[in-house]
Amino acid sequence: MALETAKDNLVLNQIISQKTDTFIVENDCIVPDIKPDILNVISSSGMVCIYKKEILDGKVRIDGTVNTYIMYLADSEENSVRSLNTNLDFTQIIDVDKAKAGMYLDTNVNLKSLDCRVLNGRKVQIKAILELESKIFSNETVEYVKEVSNLNNIQFLNSDFQINSLIGAGMQKVYAKDTLQIDETDDLVEVMKTDFKITNKDNKISYNKVLIKADLQTKIIYLTTDNRINLKEATIPIVGFVDLPNISEDHICDVKYEIKNVIVKPNNVEEHSIYVEAEIEVSCRAYENKNLKMIQDLYSPTVSLNFTQRKVKVMQKRETRSGTYNIREKKLIPEIASNKIYDVEVMPIVGEQTISNNQIIYNGEISLNFIFASNGNTGVNTKQISFPFSYSMDFDGITKESNVDTIIEIMSQDFVVSQDSNIDIKIDLNFTAISGKDTSISIIDEIQEDENLAKKSLYSMVIYFVKPGDTVWKIAKKFNSTVEDIIRVNGIEDTNNLKIGMQLFIPRYHE
Repeated sequence: MALETAKDNLVLNQIISQKTDTFIVENDCIVPDIKPDILNVISSSGMVCIYKKEILDGKVRIDGTVNTYIMYLADSEENSVRSLNTNLDFTQIIDVDKAKAGMYLDTNVNLKSLDCRVLNGRKVQIKAILELESKIFSNETVEYVKEVSNLNNIQFLNSDFQINSLIGAGMQKVYAKDTLQIDETDDLVEVMKTDFKITNKDNKISYNKVLIKADLQTKIIYLTTDNRINLKEATIPIVGFVDLPNISEDHICDVKYEIKNVIVKPNNVEEHSIYVEAEIEVSCRAYENKNLKMIQDLYSPTVSLNFTQRKVKVMQKRETRSGTYNIREKKLIPEIASNKIYDVEVMPIVGEQTISNNQIIYNGEISLNFIFASNGNTGVNTKQISFPFSYSMDFDGITKESNVDTIIEIMSQDFVVSQDSNIDIKIDLNFTAISGKDTSISIIDEIQEDENLAKKSLYSMVIYFVKPGDTVWKIAKKFNSTVEDIIRVNGIEDTNNLKIGMQLFIPRYHE
């Protein structure tokens, strides 16, 4: 009877390339005619938005912009504070040898620094240093032999594997928009600074969809006609869904949010409001934990078999853990004293990440940039401080061989100036660690039967002495015997405990 095989498919998600690149984006900004000359820069901030990303053969292309706000001291009799808002557009192309069109690209672009230099009263040079973290994944569907039928006396060596198989990926654009009301006594002149953060992320799998929910934390500093600086904070809900066929609640779902574009537009002065809109791309990738019994080797004592075997890379033990680190500090900053704090830019920087005893240990520093009211001529000033932190997060089963990606989000921040001029600092950071292990497994993708062999003597014996590295399987295959016969004839109780030099009687089938 002809050999029959049953096959199955496996969708592999392999990391093809992972790298970090730093690049510079710079341009000159001209002060609009309606604004006064610039004397010096008080503070500068920016947010990176990625319009487009694509993989070409051997290259990765990123198109985006750095949306910048510059607060400056005006060269006028009043020495008032004004602002500039401009975009630094960029296109960055990175050489990646193994990249091919159709692969999946995951990126994180961080603004490392933003420097502004006054060239003259009407022109400012802006220089941004960006760090691009990129990962390229290849989704490959492979076919493997799951089982063999219609052939007696075939011998199999099986191994059990637990892998993460890709179910599918999807993307959807959602919009968070609102009209924010400001104080009716505030006649707004211009927006001086904006800040957006996505927090409270949550998702639920239902009916072939991933339902997503989050908050867009919005912070806007603005200037009024009577030269007052004020702050408006708001929370705008983000809701939407991503279609992912065949997804179920048992699957692992990675969800990522990227702000693609923002619009901050003051309405008419009489309306006392600011329109805010953010375009957000939500991408999802779903995996299932699959327990596989894979054929690793096979032969038949009575039939000549040929098979093809290859190694493939797979992902294992993909898990996610989250933890909150509460920072509670008290700092004396004489420059601020009891003055009003308009805003604080918080930047956690991880310098070292180590894995030990089922824990991930993060060591780094917290950088704080205070923007506050000043008693001097400018009316506003900045002060930057930093201090170290160390945070340990429990993660059972994690090892030094695990690949770990960590996302740090600022969940909340609060800064209160006390009567003794100390500043009570309260910051809650959410650490999300995604762990996985890349390994290789062997699959058999084709088996062919050559010819039937005559069985001349079923009970002939060979005496064999165990050598280093021997297993019952290797011995059985070498002498065209079976594992069951060797165990039965020699009364072997533990196949993992063969002693070197041990004498074995090997029943064999003759070719």
